[in-house]
Amino acid sequence: MTGPVLRVAALSKRFGGTQALKDVDLEVLPGEIHALIGPNGSGKSTLIKILAGYHHAEPGAVAELDGEPFGLGQVAASRHDRLRFVHQELGLVGELSAIDNLALSHGFARTAFGNIRWPEMERRTSALVERFGLGIDVRRPLVTATPVQRAVVAIAAALQGWEGRRGVLVLDEPTAVLPPGEVARLFDIVREVRDAGAGVLYVSHRMDEIFALADRVTVIRGGRRIATRPVAELTPRLLAELMAGEDMETTHRPAPRSGPTNPVLEVRDLWAGPLRGVDFDLAGGERLGITGLVGSGHEIVPYAVCGAHAGRVSGRLRLPERSERWTEARDAGGLGLPLVPADRAGEGVIGDFSVGENLTLPLLDRLRSRSGRLRRRRESALAQDWIRRVGVRTAGHAARITTLSGGNQQKVVMARCLAGRPPVLALCEPTAGVDIATRLQLYDLIGRQSDEGMGVIVSSSDTQDLLALCTRVLVVRDGRIAREIRGRDITEPALVHAMEGTE
Repeated sequence: MTGPVLRVAALSKRFGGTQALKDVDLEVLPGEIHALIGPNGSGKSTLIKILAGYHHAEPGAVAELDGEPFGLGQVAASRHDRLRFVHQELGLVGELSAIDNLALSHGFARTAFGNIRWPEMERRTSALVERFGLGIDVRRPLVTATPVQRAVVAIAAALQGWEGRRGVLVLDEPTAVLPPGEVARLFDIVREVRDAGAGVLYVSHRMDEIFALADRVTVIRGGRRIATRPVAELTPRLLAELMAGEDMETTHRPAPRSGPTNPVLEVRDLWAGPLRGVDFDLAGGERLGITGLVGSGHEIVPYAVCGAHAGRVSGRLRLPERSERWTEARDAGGLGLPLVPADRAGEGVIGDFSVGENLTLPLLDRLRSRSGRLRRRRESALAQDWIRRVGVRTAGHAARITTLSGGNQQKVVMARCLAGRPPVLALCEPTAGVDIATRLQLYDLIGRQSDEGMGVIVSSSDTQDLLALCTRVLVVRDGRIAREIRGRDITEPALVHAMEGTE
């Protein structure tokens, strides 16, 4: 067969007064990696959720797999063996192990008497996740795993039993928290699926991924399909203009710092997880990057500094402008330094709360009257002020946070951290899962805060973030700071060589 393996036509979806999708057409060919790209709120996630059976499509929509019609929004569609998904929020049960999570979709191996064959389940699960080389303990609950390890388990769950059959593998932002080495491994696996004759629908905000991996790309904006083009016919600038609907600059570099500034944070002999005695100072107005390979410990630094690391922590911290006294790292939470976490859905927002409630949550003591009652008008005014400042696209501060796109949720988390006007802001993977336009907005927002004297820590495995934001980068290797890179010396080759230890 030479026709599309997946065809969707006239796909529309409305949520109340919001038109999320309007007459969208999409075709994925066998043996093709088809990228889907668009700004936050463009309708990408809605389209994926309709394919998966989570949302119903409006009447008139048509969908076919290998020419065979299927109902969009029906539960049966989400169970179709030829349509597999790795969602942006992964869909894993954190309290269960990797073995159990994979068995939820494909069942347990059992004896003739119905008993679970645990050794076989462990071997089967280990074989799937070891393709990524991350050393995951498949028997431990996933709440103890890193975001990278959880992403690998979700991808492995989607690939189990694939066997090269015709169908479509849908990947929604699969590399959002993966460093370069793991991204390369994932790309190899995605190409294997394509070369076996299946189609891949690859949702991503990262242009480098699209140009490295995809054969064709479909751009949607405002709920409509804008264009479908072969990637070979596009440039990053042309693709950015299709996304944004206007001429758009895709590069961003920080201005050099004018001179020395007094430190706003001092860290000494920090031990946490794999970290082994890390020392550094952060100056006011400085944007300090911290990076490294998976397992190096770089991703733990912002959690430990903000008192949010779940494991044992030792060392000392000081905010010189507040006090000359040192604080034990185990008591760092008392310093009140805010953290923008890596796992936005799991750690950053409360899904049952409104936009305003998520934003003002840590500031409630300041918003109470002397009698202890919450001043609702003051809370509302504060929320609306910060929504405007950071450019959150929302129906209002009373809207549920889950109605916002990932990029706008990230802006709310940022606003919550900034509203307390802290001397230091710590960010972990700040632009994971956001589109190009929102990424630039976040860069500008972070830059404005540092220009006003705030010290910023950026822990990221995304070299684009480090290049765009940081005036100094510390590279962590084997739990220690292996190299410091400053100013114009911060380049992608320098970062990669330092992380790999080949400089």
